[in-house]
Amino acid sequence: MTRVLLADDQGLVRAGFRALLDAQPDIEVAAEAADGAEAVELARLEEPDIVLMDIRMPRMDGLEATRRITSDPTLARTRIVVLTTFELDEYVFGALRAGASGFLLKDIDPPDLLAAVRIVAAGEALLAPRLTRRLIEAFVEQERAAPQPVTEGDELQELTPREREVLTLVGRGLSNVEIADELVLSPLTAKTHVARLFSKLDARDRAQLVVVAYETGLVVPGDH
Repeated sequence: MTRVLLADDQGLVRAGFRALLDAQPDIEVAAEAADGAEAVELARLEEPDIVLMDIRMPRMDGLEATRRITSDPTLARTRIVVLTTFELDEYVFGALRAGASGFLLKDIDPPDLLAAVRIVAAGEALLAPRLTRRLIEAFVEQERAAPQPVTEGDELQELTPREREVLTLVGRGLSNVEIADELVLSPLTAKTHVARLFSKLDARDRAQLVVVAYETGLVVPGDH
C-alpha cells in the first residue's frame, strides 16, 4: 500500500485528490495538510511514501517544506512530488534542487496522476521528460545569462570519467537500461554507477542528478 500525504491550501483540491487516490486498491491518503508547516509536521508523524506538495501555500511555502522534509534523515524514504499551476515555475526548480522527485501540473488527467504516484512509489524519479527538461533548461539558461555564469564546481572533481559519462546520460533522461546499452555495460553496472553518483553528489533522486548535469555544463540546453 502506497501512503500519500496531500499538502494544498485549497480544501476542494485536496478533496478531489483524496477521492481519486482513496478509490485505488493500492493507494491510501494518510493525511492532509493545509500549509507547508503542517505538511512538515504530518510528514514526520506519518512518514508517508509520497507527499503531493502544492508549491504556493500560506505560513510556509512548498519549497521550504520540501527542503525541511528532504533534509530530515528520518524521512529518507519519503518522496515529494510538487504540484503547480505554472509549467515554468522558479519555485518548482528550487524544489527539484532541494530533493523533490519531480513535478506535476494541477490540471493533470486522473490516470496520469495515478501513474505518477505509482512510478515514484516504485523508486523512480518522475522526470516527465519534456516538461522537466524544459523547466530545468529555462532556469539554467537564465542563470548562465546572469553576471556570474555557472561554472563547473568542485562537485564534479570527485567523479571518474565513467561517472561523468553516466551523469551526462542521466541528464539527457536515459534510464539505467538505456545507459547500459549506450556504454556497453551490464544494467547492474550502470545501476551501480548511478548509485555512486547519488552518494558523491548528495542527491536523493535522479531529478537532482539532471539538475547537476545541466548546471555544470555536462548537458547543455537543446542537447538531446
